[in-house]
Amino acid sequence: MKLVIGDKNYSSWSMRPWVLMKHAGIPFDEVLVPLREPDTNARIREFAPSGKVPCLVTENGQSIWETLAILETLAERYPQHAIWPRDAAARAHARAISSEMHAGFGHLRSNMSMNIRAHRPGKGATPDTLADIARIDAIWSECLAQYGGPFLFGEAFCAADAMYAPVVSRFITYAPPLSEAARGYVERVSAVPAVREWFDDARRETHRLAELDDDA
Repeated sequence: MKLVIGDKNYSSWSMRPWVLMKHAGIPFDEVLVPLREPDTNARIREFAPSGKVPCLVTENGQSIWETLAILETLAERYPQHAIWPRDAAARAHARAISSEMHAGFGHLRSNMSMNIRAHRPGKGATPDTLADIARIDAIWSECLAQYGGPFLFGEAFCAADAMYAPVVSRFITYAPPLSEAARGYVERVSAVPAVREWFDDARRETHRLAELDDDA
């Protein structure tokens, strides 16, 4: 399989399936397309009709775009990895918070864009952004309390954790106020080898976007 992604420093959506596949040991070839270049859209459209990353291309050439569709496809193809929690109630809960991440938190996305190389404590902390952060903190805290941690649904890093992994990177970059439970979760997700590998790769990238990287 191939996984088509954007820059690791900026592409939060690309991070989600990449980290999950690496963590689960699912083999794939990485196709990285630098973002916001004149040929970016054309290069991505060779794989994804949406013109957006990420896109999973199967062995028979089928393209699956949109992150949640990729995660669901992986869960079907690799049931041995428990990509979603095994328990039905926990699985429904995991899908609910993953869908909330997929569809929501627009102020956080707009005001605290992912930039792993940057250090911007306090920047972008508008009231609406802080409300998004408070909701995420509540989701994490509730899951950790209900399922016992160290990850959102217990011992195993699953699709829900992958969905929130780019938020972890944002919280490191922008250092907003978090509860003790959320701070601990940030530390644990940051220590996952697949997440560390993504972070390290992002810091080594040489492609830079001035509009996003001016103070990195």
